[in-house]
Amino acid sequence: MNYEKAYQELQDIVQELQNGQIGIDDLSTKIKRAAELIQFCKEKLRNSETELQQLFDE
Repeated sequence: MNYEKAYQELQDIVQELQNGQIGIDDLSTKIKRAAELIQFCKEKLRNSETELQQLFDE
């Protein structure tokens, strides 16, 4: 998985939530998946920031 795919999946989940397309039975699963995707995206952004900072420090 890459950042763009994770971010797109997260946006899809948010859209489904906003439109009421997620049933109560699937809500917990979708929320857990959204939390995983958020963590993944945060980590990718942190890693990119660290790499950029290292480049600028050189």
